[in-house]
Amino acid sequence: MNPIELTYDEKLNLKLDLWLPEAGNPPIFIYMHGGGIENGDKRTMVDNIKRMVSKGIAVASLNYRMYPTAKYPEFIDDCAKGIDFLLHGEYQFSRVFVGGSSAGSYLSMMLLFDHKYLGRYGLNPLDFDGWVLDAGQPTVHFNVLRERGLDTRLVRIDEAAPLWHITKNFNELKPDGKLPMILNISASNDMTCRLEQLKLLNATLLHFNYPKDRLRFAYMNGYNHCGYTDQPIFAEMVESIIL
Repeated sequence: MNPIELTYDEKLNLKLDLWLPEAGNPPIFIYMHGGGIENGDKRTMVDNIKRMVSKGIAVASLNYRMYPTAKYPEFIDDCAKGIDFLLHGEYQFSRVFVGGSSAGSYLSMMLLFDHKYLGRYGLNPLDFDGWVLDAGQPTVHFNVLRERGLDTRLVRIDEAAPLWHITKNFNELKPDGKLPMILNISASNDMTCRLEQLKLLNATLLHFNYPKDRLRFAYMNGYNHCGYTDQPIFAEMVESIIL
């Protein structure tokens, strides 16, 4: 079982891996890797990807521009372009799930809550079937703070923070009630302030009338930051909202 490597931006030479199950028209999980927006690669958690593919789920893993050559919000733009490439391309998918781990989760949150990125391609992130927000930072990402010349420990909420963009009741944004499932994951021994910030994100969603039955908060007791991502338990959690 090997992926198809595709170039979704010729000019920037940005690539993604697409893993396809045997059956056609599968659901797809589009994944952004972690690494602080300065490290990491699309060829990650391969065993878990193969497991999901064996269960009939297509998986796409994206590369995107990173520091020090990239600047905010170029990496978010890249991920939006990769999603557009997949959903408006030659392959057909029955349902769409998007997510990432750590920095990849921050990118996913920005795509979910700031609708302008996917909106440029005629896509509404609330029309997707689910989002996996694994240990991401819902405030301004620490490396975006570094880009600004600020202390990376600062807690800032502005236009570069996913939380900033939660401003309307979700029952107004989607009156039909067909909102995506959101799986929010954090570890008991996560990065400093990360668990608390993710609890704040969950509480904020509920405060803005996100349906409780469409939210899942997974507390990974005994784990460090993303210490479970390469283990079967992570694939099981993702599969639980897809299958």
